[in-house]
Amino acid sequence: MTAAKQSAVITRNDDRTRHIFAIFNASAIFTLILAGALVTSNDAGLSVPDWPTSFGSIYKIPRMVGGVRFEHGHRMLAEFVGLLTVILASWILRADKRPWIRRLGIAAVAVVIMQGILGGLTVLYFLPPAVSTAHAALGQTFFCITVIIAIFTGRASAATPEKMFQPAGRRIARLALISVGVLYVQLVLGGLFRHGGLSWWPHVANSIVVIAMLTWTSLLALLSYKDVDRIRKPALLILILLMLQVCLGIAAFYTRVLNGREAVQPEPAMVISTVAHVGLGALLLATTMILTIRVWQIALPSPKIGITLMPNWKPQGQGTMGASTSGTIAKKSLAWPIGFSIRMRLAADLAKLPSNRIELHEA
Repeated sequence: MTAAKQSAVITRNDDRTRHIFAIFNASAIFTLILAGALVTSNDAGLSVPDWPTSFGSIYKIPRMVGGVRFEHGHRMLAEFVGLLTVILASWILRADKRPWIRRLGIAAVAVVIMQGILGGLTVLYFLPPAVSTAHAALGQTFFCITVIIAIFTGRASAATPEKMFQPAGRRIARLALISVGVLYVQLVLGGLFRHGGLSWWPHVANSIVVIAMLTWTSLLALLSYKDVDRIRKPALLILILLMLQVCLGIAAFYTRVLNGREAVQPEPAMVISTVAHVGLGALLLATTMILTIRVWQIALPSPKIGITLMPNWKPQGQGTMGASTSGTIAKKSLAWPIGFSIRMRLAADLAKLPSNRIELHEA
């Protein structure tokens, strides 16, 4: 085996190992989100009353009884996730040349630091609803960042996808962005309700908007790009997760609001349904972000000047494209800023093409 082939094999193995590690990191963060939901659902947020120490110690593990096992267990898992994230970000900065993936790695480290600080503030200020909700929302943002890293470090997603323009492409891209926005609103409203800062009805009312937006976006994506796996799969997954999420939302509402008002302590049915609802919400948000990125990659033109040829079109007053068309193109290119100029040689070559309409456009 030559040195070049050996180097290529080592690079592929390194990429695969990094991809597996990124998946493991995202899975650990999802477990952390479930652990945080267990803390809130069991009213265990102040079971360990100090921070950054636990009962006055940095390293000693307290007796894991009652709410302490939820709160301190959540803290230990958070420390483990922070370590994994720093390792992954360092690995990406060393080995991945894509600027946007490198920026995501740095963002993941920044977010996990902010998340730790917010978690500490919730304890020091006795669980204020605004801070606790920000902690929950940032946690799901952190999860989404690591899911994007995990998917786009895989070999299948690392390659630049083929562009496939459809009439509905721009509309799907805008709808996907709006869907991410309404999901974040839903996340904040749900967090405020769970932490006692808001009634339940805004969360329930906004769920109607979420259902409508996600259904519309996913169906339009499926109809327009049914043969494109990179768009079809996340769109279909969104519809499946949405149906499950509605069922879990109804179960959580029944066990917490309708049947759990008079409960002396959190009941298992309420805890299970609420934690599952939070976890599935995180998966739904991450999948919607993936769909948004995929649509913007595939359905929208790249941010460069392109040339579109429309066959069988003749300029008014001309049977074929002639020197006047070439001269017009040359004049337009000279009028453009230097960064967007087209060489005169291109205009001369275009004059030799058959009867086509030539559009110079900036995406």
